Amino acid sequence: MADRLAADLVVALHLAFVVFACLGGMLAWRRMRYALLHLPALAWATWIEFSGSICPLTPLENRLRERAGDAGYTGGFVDHYLVPILYPAGLTPSAQVWIGVFLVAINVVVYAVAWRRWRARRDA
Repeated sequence: MADRLAADLVVALHLAFVVFACLGGMLAWRRMRYALLHLPALAWATWIEFSGSICPLTPLENRLRERAGDAGYTGGFVDHYLVPILYPAGLTPSAQVWIGVFLVAINVVVYAVAWRRWRARRDA
């Protein structure tokens, strides 16, 4: 029971990290210091996508599920939880690179807006 709960908490943490990596730059619209937390998260998520690697939280979740008597899964967090929602046919290496490009593009726009807002407040 405890291992299953721990695995579920790892999934929740993992999902929160993915959301933060994708959208956390919007916090910089309020305070630029949030960028100090978000930019390393964005760099990690981008590296995972571009390299085709698996985040260390995935094997941790699998280990916890196996200890709880459940079956683990192959592939990564994105493959297991998000791909069925976003890509019913499956994730290809090319699609994974495009996810990384999209992730970077969104955040370039977000940080451009945050920078302009920060400069406007500073100059006012």
